[in-house]
Amino acid sequence: MSKTLIRNARLVNEGKTIETDLLIDGGFIARIGQGLSDGSAQQVIDANGSYLLPGVIDDQVHFREPGLTHKATIHTESRAAVAGGVTSFMEMPNTVPNALTQALLADKYAIAAQTSLANYSFFMGASNDNLDEVLRTDPKTVCGIKVFMGSSTGNMLVDNERVLEGLFRKSPMLIATHCEDEATVRANTERYKQEYGDRGTASLHPLIRNEEACLKSSSLAVNLARQHNARLHVLHISTADELALFDNIIPLRDKRITAEVCVHHLWFDSRDYETLGNQIKCNPAIKAPHHKEALLAALLDDRLDIIATDHAPHTWDEKQQPYWSAPSGLPLVQHPLLLMLDFVAQGKLDIETVVRKMCHAPADCFQIDGRGYVREGYWADLVLVDPNKPTIVSPENILYKCGWSPLMGHRFASSVTHTFVSGNLVYANDQFVTDQAGQRMAFDR
Repeated sequence: MSKTLIRNARLVNEGKTIETDLLIDGGFIARIGQGLSDGSAQQVIDANGSYLLPGVIDDQVHFREPGLTHKATIHTESRAAVAGGVTSFMEMPNTVPNALTQALLADKYAIAAQTSLANYSFFMGASNDNLDEVLRTDPKTVCGIKVFMGSSTGNMLVDNERVLEGLFRKSPMLIATHCEDEATVRANTERYKQEYGDRGTASLHPLIRNEEACLKSSSLAVNLARQHNARLHVLHISTADELALFDNIIPLRDKRITAEVCVHHLWFDSRDYETLGNQIKCNPAIKAPHHKEALLAALLDDRLDIIATDHAPHTWDEKQQPYWSAPSGLPLVQHPLLLMLDFVAQGKLDIETVVRKMCHAPADCFQIDGRGYVREGYWADLVLVDPNKPTIVSPENILYKCGWSPLMGHRFASSVTHTFVSGNLVYANDQFVTDQAGQRMAFDR
């Protein structure tokens, strides 16, 4: 690998912003400091005062390969990710076939090794009948176990109490949960179908997948984790009601129970269904405005540990179906960093908190080896951001295979100008420099 010298950057890392230079050598961060020079550097980039950040680690995406590649592929969505400053992702098992065996999990890693521009890991999927297979998962090479404690694709709903007990009691790995109570959602669905019939719209979604469904399921997961001292990570918290389940006293590295919030639950609220409809239909649902405000407060006081996307693309035609038929999920992996930097511009967050929640915290939570921080000896997963160059979301610059975004027309205050993945310059000034750079993440467990 070649050497790259980045000069005149404003490095945001570990709670501080400093002016510095940085040298990349052999894929790793070799030196950090002012006035660096290296005559053997093949590439010199003058950051000209732009922010230099650790690459974003997105701990929850759906890249749809194998089986659903008309929506997305690992290649297309990893390209979108790196264009937005996401250098590493962890992908969910509800592809087709579901990743419920070690062999099927290995197939996904093989695809990523050939096609991913970003660093990658894949969750092993749990079902009601694959506990023995789940327990064979290697904690040093796989990010975690995914448990859908609510309706999901294929054979992935885990609602058997004996199986849940076994998972939480026996698994030495991080268990990541989607928490919505299936019985509550089914009862609400039946109620509103009877009331509205074919007139149902996306505005019903937060009433069907309501606060009760979320809290009941999250409470069950937390109680199981406490009972068995399991390592639990609750994904995409969407309600104020659930926040009391999580601690902000214990340092993140010592927590056994952690929680994530997704950008769309911080950005949108139920008023947006009127204009966006099924575009923002997702599970768990985007809810009333007071939930959005409570989630932001919990992010700031560390009850919520990580910011992620739950990137879940569907085709435009699929989303144009009537509410009852339209699939849930929205594409977001190209824009999470810019979304949060808009919060910085609005005074809702500071940039050091954005880096902590999107880069440092995922690395700490999942015990990722050598990533998530800008440190000498760490992998050079780096992003340069120009805070004075706006980005307007348009059909011409959307890189998702599905070709659309609920953020269409939005003007972000900042732009991602350069993205390095494992020391390789992958993206620079709206152009891709290489077609493959990602590496399989390892975990220090």
